[in-house]
Amino acid sequence: MYQSIFKPNIDYFLGWVGLIICLPLVLFISIILAIDLRGNPFFVQDRVGKDGKVFKIFKLRTMKGHMHQSGVLLADHERLTFLGRWLRKTSLDELPQFLNIALGDMSLIGPRPLLVEYLPLYNEEEAKRHAVKPGITGLAQVKGRNAISWKEKFAYDLAYISNMSFRQDFTILVLSLCKPFDHRGVYSNKEHVAPFRGHD
Repeated sequence: MYQSIFKPNIDYFLGWVGLIICLPLVLFISIILAIDLRGNPFFVQDRVGKDGKVFKIFKLRTMKGHMHQSGVLLADHERLTFLGRWLRKTSLDELPQFLNIALGDMSLIGPRPLLVEYLPLYNEEEAKRHAVKPGITGLAQVKGRNAISWKEKFAYDLAYISNMSFRQDFTILVLSLCKPFDHRGVYSNKEHVAPFRGHD
């Protein structure tokens, strides 16, 4: 009952409340980003949601589109701006996703929405992470974020789904609110932050 009735209504309410509360801050940061980046301060990308449905995710832009002299796009860490690094550490770049929650594409708590290109790489168990709406934060994020491997992240995603409850969501929310003050796991071993390549 919680998953089918209470959680969707809680998400809808918190999505709009969060959007209204965060809007002034998002607008302020977006103005600074527009000046710093000399361009669009928002980042929009296709991500995979519940039941494999593709949707547009909204984030504040944290990287410049700089390219190597050879014409190849520079690595993420080379394009990340000083302000962008701070936004990621504090997770403020995720605030526009309250709009995704209000639109019904995401939940406040759930597995993070990943890239469309990862879809054919999941095994049967990992694909079950799409049985629920993706979230702004989730069990894998409070357990280590980028300090844990993809295998561990997927295991936490599935554990969350198997034990979904108000108590678990509330615990994850409280722990997530403490994360902006704890930067461990934001940038970690390259093996853990590298794109998902599937399994050997």
